[in-house]
Amino acid sequence: MFDILMKIRRGEGRFWSMVKQFAKSIVRLHVPVVPLNKPIFSVLYLIHVGIRFLVLNILRVVWFQPLFSSQCVAVGPNFRMEQLVFLQGLGRIIIGSDVHLSGKSNIGFCNSVFERPVLEIGNSTFLGHDCSIYVAQSVHIGRNCLIAGGVIIRDYDGHPLDYLSRRNGMPILKSSIKTVSIGDDVWIGARAVILKGTSIGNRSIVAASSVVTKDVPPDSIVAGNPARIVKKMGASEKTSCHDD
Repeated sequence: MFDILMKIRRGEGRFWSMVKQFAKSIVRLHVPVVPLNKPIFSVLYLIHVGIRFLVLNILRVVWFQPLFSSQCVAVGPNFRMEQLVFLQGLGRIIIGSDVHLSGKSNIGFCNSVFERPVLEIGNSTFLGHDCSIYVAQSVHIGRNCLIAGGVIIRDYDGHPLDYLSRRNGMPILKSSIKTVSIGDDVWIGARAVILKGTSIGNRSIVAASSVVTKDVPPDSIVAGNPARIVKKMGASEKTSCHDD
């Protein structure tokens, strides 16, 4: 069977080339959308989206949010999430008021050094889809923060630096864990990485795909790998950011 699939993939010879073209046409087959049926499919699309929205919200109300909230030490009023967080390990999760977890996020606690690591998320903070937060001791996220999709935040490396320790499955060392603190009104762009021992000052901005390896002063814009200050915001920019 595998040999046949490889022959179709390569399309060698006239026969297998014809089979490959036929397979491609089957894969691309779909009901054509023409002026006659376009209104029907437009209505069906709205029905599909409406049903999906309704089902997801019912699950959020009666299943996702209660399950996740049961694993938190404290959850403030008006907390909103969309899908059940993928949660690993045991830790103390403290969530402020008006926090929004968009899409599906990942939270992992490493319990090999500290028994109950702490994750704090401040009031009115937004976390985008597919954010991953890994905590071995403490990660603090301030108030009114905007954290875009795909951001990774971690206060430890994940594995020992010594290759023999990794080979033997040894746990991380206490000395390799350094807490992460993100101030208020911080904006972190998509797919940025915040590494251990870093502090991001109030109102600062981390550009998309940046890797933060050291402290970011308040009112700074950082970018790159490793992230460096590219701009200091003036009073007018801080005011406009706050107003938005």
